Amino acid sequence: MIATEYQGDKTFNVVNREITAPAEGEVRIKVAYVGVCGTDVHIYHGMMDKRVDIPVTIGHEMSGTIDALGAGVTGFEVGENVVVRPLDDRKAKPSDKGFNHICEELKFIGIDSPGAMQQYWNVPAFTLHKLPSKTDLKLAALVEPLSVAVHDVRMSGLQKGETAVVLGGGPIGLLVALVAQEKGANVIVSEVNEKRIAKAKELGLNAQSPLKVGLVDYVRKETEGRLADVVFEVAGVQPALDVMTEIAGIRGRIVMVAIHGQKKEIDLFKFFWKELKLIGARVYEKEDYENAIALISSSSLPFSDMITDVQPLSKIQQVFEKIDNNPDGLKVLMDCQS
Repeated sequence: MIATEYQGDKTFNVVNREITAPAEGEVRIKVAYVGVCGTDVHIYHGMMDKRVDIPVTIGHEMSGTIDALGAGVTGFEVGENVVVRPLDDRKAKPSDKGFNHICEELKFIGIDSPGAMQQYWNVPAFTLHKLPSKTDLKLAALVEPLSVAVHDVRMSGLQKGETAVVLGGGPIGLLVALVAQEKGANVIVSEVNEKRIAKAKELGLNAQSPLKVGLVDYVRKETEGRLADVVFEVAGVQPALDVMTEIAGIRGRIVMVAIHGQKKEIDLFKFFWKELKLIGARVYEKEDYENAIALISSSSLPFSDMITDVQPLSKIQQVFEKIDNNPDGLKVLMDCQS
């Protein structure tokens, strides 16, 4: 089979490997599509070289078909279409309080262990979620990032009729906005990139540039002074942190989606003055995956418009170079069987 390997120094190789039988408790998947996410790009840039085991096959946003079952695996059949929830929580402890998706010793499959950017992939059976038989496998490769968005919205407690402001119109931000809008919220997306603003509008979202409109005044006008009930901080930059407490209304909830690797300045006085809540949201739980699969399968939202390119595994180096040179794109998929 063909597989890809990150070699370090912004370099991927395409290699030939023997297809191996799944071990006990594992399933072999014939991988259909793998999405390239921001974490993969960070790996490409060498930002996670101390974490990944170079050379390594990466990738965790995927869809595929069960090709073989290891000993002891029940509940699955060869030929079923599946996605992988890439969290290895087998070392969860009582101190994790049952929240295994964020347990202290969580391993992320595709980062801490080999990932999906190969034609066949052996994974623990407990990570699998079945897909309805007619699900488009290209769209199913969006289940993992969509599950992030579903989890974020669920953690926010967003209700129909509330106003949600999404700070950041990248792939996750737009997925959060679509999920929030599907729940009946009034959604405003704040994004500075004009091409992403245009894409958001194509998806039926109200997108505004804070460089062109005063975001606080705009939200105040749209809500008759109430401001936002929920703010999703997805941009990961200081200006978003500065404005999130301004656009949140009384007892508003702010959901921290972006990863901030260093301490940042936040206006804590606004939390006191308006009785705001700050909510952390990391990865997803089983129910988020099932809800994401239901959304993908229903075809009720324009997820296909999120996919901006599809390329074979043999083009992996060119794909990452192109992403570097064209940050305006949304979701690039690797076709593992072409």
